[in-house]
Amino acid sequence: MNCPCGSGRGLTDCCGPIIAGDVAAPTAEALMRARYTAYTEASVDFLLASLHPDFRDEHDADSVREWAENSEWHGLEILATDGGDEGDATGTVEFACEYTYDDEHRRHHELASFARHDGAWYFTEGEPVRPKPFVREAPKVGRNDPCPCGSGRKFKKCCG
Repeated sequence: MNCPCGSGRGLTDCCGPIIAGDVAAPTAEALMRARYTAYTEASVDFLLASLHPDFRDEHDADSVREWAENSEWHGLEILATDGGDEGDATGTVEFACEYTYDDEHRRHHELASFARHDGAWYFTEGEPVRPKPFVREAPKVGRNDPCPCGSGRKFKKCCG
């Protein structure tokens, strides 16, 4: 079985040993992939264990379990990483994942922060990434402005 994290490797060679606690995640990205896989398998104990101790008070295991078990997971995409390598103390992973919950297809885009604590990587917090605003490169053509094609007609009667 391929690992749900999308690495292309088998679960037993990828996130499985991290979730089982047999090995520690070597990087922040590896922990991010393991946490996604844990959501797909509703491994709530791992999700709590991989959460930084300073942030565990806010963890609601029942809500996490309900969400994980009742979602259909469609895939994880790692968009960017900053730090989080074996020699780093902190790192961030920008990711997007898609899932279906309550018959609604959703996309979650987040910038996740990670920190080392006692030599192991932990998830600290995540910040949703909002779409960048659209910036028009050319001036906006109004309906009653001359058409930019050069016809001499109003935009609304020509190309609009």
